Amino acid sequence: MSNQLTHSPNRDNPDRPTPRSIDLLRDPARNKSTAFTEAERDALGIRGLLPARVFTQDEQLDRVIGNYRLQNTDLGRYVFLRALQDRNEKLFYRVVIDHIEEMMPIIYTPTVGLASREFANIFRRPRGLYVTAEDRGRVAEVLANWPDSEVRVIVVTDGERILGLGDLGANGMAISVGKLALYTACAGVDPSQTLPVMLDVGTNNSELREDTQYLGLNRQRLSGNEYFELVDEFVTAVQQIFPKALIQFEDFATENAYAILHKYRDRVLSFNDDIQGTAAVVLAGLMAATRITGQPLTDQTVMFLGAGSAATGIADLVVKQLVKFDIAEAEARRRLWLVDSKGLVVASRDNLPSHKLPYAHDYPAMDFVTAINELKPTALIGATGVAGAFSQSALQLMADINPRPIIFALSNPTAKAESTAEQAYRWTDGRAIFASGSPFDPVEIDGKRLVPRQANNAYIFPGVGLGALASATTRITDDMFLAAAEALAGAVRDQSLASGSLYPSLTEIREVSVQIACAVANVAYQAGLAGDRAPNDIEEVVRSLVWHPSYDLAV
Repeated sequence: MSNQLTHSPNRDNPDRPTPRSIDLLRDPARNKSTAFTEAERDALGIRGLLPARVFTQDEQLDRVIGNYRLQNTDLGRYVFLRALQDRNEKLFYRVVIDHIEEMMPIIYTPTVGLASREFANIFRRPRGLYVTAEDRGRVAEVLANWPDSEVRVIVVTDGERILGLGDLGANGMAISVGKLALYTACAGVDPSQTLPVMLDVGTNNSELREDTQYLGLNRQRLSGNEYFELVDEFVTAVQQIFPKALIQFEDFATENAYAILHKYRDRVLSFNDDIQGTAAVVLAGLMAATRITGQPLTDQTVMFLGAGSAATGIADLVVKQLVKFDIAEAEARRRLWLVDSKGLVVASRDNLPSHKLPYAHDYPAMDFVTAINELKPTALIGATGVAGAFSQSALQLMADINPRPIIFALSNPTAKAESTAEQAYRWTDGRAIFASGSPFDPVEIDGKRLVPRQANNAYIFPGVGLGALASATTRITDDMFLAAAEALAGAVRDQSLASGSLYPSLTEIREVSVQIACAVANVAYQAGLAGDRAPNDIEEVVRSLVWHPSYDLAV
C-alpha cells in the first residue's frame, strides 16, 4: 500500500482522552461515521455533524463495496481503499477481511508495485516514519515522534529493491505500509501496534532524482560504513523507544539484506522477509507438492533460476529441513542448484558473493536449459525479476524429465513473472504443479480446471509476528520458520491439491495464521526464548490477541 495507510495520533489509548466533535470524525482509528448511535452523537458532541440515519457496519460495508466496484482501474481501487482507511480504519479492515481474495491483489501484489511507482502522484498524507540519512545522530528523537508507544511490529525498507522493480527510493514506503496492513488483515495484529518505516538514504535511480515530484532525499544512496552506521543507529533506537518491537526488514538489496540479517538476527527480535519469509512459504509449497507427486522432499532436486537473497534464502531453509531428516548438510546442499545471469553457479567461477558459495558445486559450467537436461531437477524455482525467463523449451524439458514437474514463478509484480500459469500448464500438457508470486486466474486444460495460488509471504509473516507477540520471544529463529512452513503445508486441504493449489484459500488465512502463530510460539517456549513459562493453552493466548474490526460503543 501507499502512504495512504497509517495510524492516527488519536488512536484508542488509555493514556489519551477520547477526541470529541469534529476531531473524532477525523480520527480514522475511532471514527465510525454514520454508525455512531444516537446516544454517542449526544455524548460526544457530534449531533448534527452526521446525516440523521444510523447505519450498521454491515450496511456501510455494502455501500463501500458497491462504490469500490465502480472504480475503473486497479490503481483507482487502490487509492479508493487508502482513502477509506484514512476515514475509517475499522471499516477498511472489515472490507479487506470479508473480501480478502478480491482485495489482496489491490492492497498488495501486484498493484502495490504500480502504487510504489506512482507514489508521489497519489500522495495525500504522510504515513509512518521517514528516517533519513540527514537524521544521523538523532534517529531516536525521530522515532520518539511517533504518537503510539506500544509498537510491537515494525516493517522497515530502504527502497533499494522493491519487488522486481529495483531502486524506488522513498517510494518504498508503500511496501512497509502494505505489509503492516497484511499483519492486521491476515493475522489480526492490532494496527495501533504497528509502525511502517522508510529508511530514506537516497536513491541511485536517476529518473526519480530528476522527477520534480519525487518525495525523498535527492541524492545518491548512502553506502559503505555510513550506511551501516545509520542502520545500526536505527536498530539501537528501536530498542530504546520501542523495546518490545519486532523489526521486519523488507526489500533491501541482496548484499545489504544478508549483512543486516547476519548482524542482528541473534541480537534483536528481527527477521528479513525476503530471505526467511519467502523461504518458508516456498518450502511449504514444496512440501505440499510432494503430496501430489508422491515423492518425498528428500528425493527432490531443486534448481533456482536467480541467485539473489530470495533464492539462497529458500535454499538455506530447504537444507535445514532436509537435515531434520538425517541428511548431512553437505549432501543436502548438493541437491540444490543455482543459475544466475552467467549460467550455472559452479565452484570454478571467480568472485562469487558469499551467499552463493555454499551452492557453487564442483561441476562444469553450462547454460540454464543445458543444466536442466544434465541435472534433471524435479522442481524449478524462479526468482529473477525477468518476465518470461522460463522459456517454452525449458518448461517442456521439465515435463519430459518429470511426470509432474514443480514450477514456481515467484517474481512479482505480475509483469515480472518467469511464466504465466497458462504457459506453465500448456507447455507441460497440464502436468505442472504451479505456484507464483503474483496472482493468476484459473486455467482449464482438457476439461480440468487448474487453480494456481500465490506463494505469497502473507501466508507466513503475519502468523510469525502474531506468534512472536503471543510468546514474547526475544528472537526469531530458523526453527520458527521451519515450524511455520510445516503448519502452512499441513493446512492445505486435499481438495485444493486436487485442483493444483499448493496453498490454502485466502479466505482461510486468518485461521492459518493462528495455527502458524501457535507453532512459532511453541518453538519459542521450547527454545527458552519466550518471556514467561508456556501457558497451558497456547492457542487460547494467540486467539486472545487477534484484533477484530468491530465497532465498540464509545459511551
